[in-house]
Amino acid sequence: MPAPALILHPVPALADNYIWLLHSGQDGDAALVVDPGDANPVETALNDRGLTLGAILVTHHHGDHTGGIARLKALWPQARVIGPAHEAIAGLTEQVDEGDRLQVAGQQLDVLSVPGHTAGHVAYLMAAPSDGSVPILFCGDTLFSAGCGRLFEGSPAQMQASLARLRDLPGATRVCCTHEYTLANLRFARHVEPDNPALMDRQTECERLRASACPTLPSALAVELATNPFLRWDDPGVIQAARHRAPSPASSADAVAVFAALRAWKDDFR
Repeated sequence: MPAPALILHPVPALADNYIWLLHSGQDGDAALVVDPGDANPVETALNDRGLTLGAILVTHHHGDHTGGIARLKALWPQARVIGPAHEAIAGLTEQVDEGDRLQVAGQQLDVLSVPGHTAGHVAYLMAAPSDGSVPILFCGDTLFSAGCGRLFEGSPAQMQASLARLRDLPGATRVCCTHEYTLANLRFARHVEPDNPALMDRQTECERLRASACPTLPSALAVELATNPFLRWDDPGVIQAARHRAPSPASSADAVAVFAALRAWKDDFR
């Protein structure tokens, strides 16, 4: 008998966050929740679907990813709360680091260290979901749809290395980041690569989705590779745009220099 199909929900929260909810669709299933910045929408989503909470995964310490932990743990005291070993996060029952492998809600996940946005940021990769579907990546604020997180605690070299790891995952991987920033990120990406036809097509599709109040997530890694400038530091057009923006030190095709020029450009982009 085949395994039940996994159901993946982006639960809207706060101003523009998504809290990821994964379950098998069976009544009473113990669901997995990722980065619950607010408990209320998670509680509603679980109750509406007849689910219990089996585990919480946390990618990093920012409040919009951790603010709901205490309330959810009070409601479901049996739930595991798993997060990065090198960040101070209240309420964790398990700390994880690079190379750890978890069995959570019937699924196997690998822990990836992806510093840059914060010093101890981790991601969770479900390389082989039990239903045989494509890989799922819970990447927090490291990789965004058409963008990447700001460097609050890490260096450009750290973030570029983290993104390089994620860029090497299978193209079909579902990218489950945690903010609805896609249209704003695409507007910047169009400035970097105004003649990229994949960007034009993606912007049209995402505008259609948002006009219908639908999320633009999850993305697919193959789509990111074609349209996300922060994964395209070795593309000639992106290199040229970075060189024009920051002739020094990003005057060569060095990946870190190109990435750093793009990130500084995006920080000031309006």
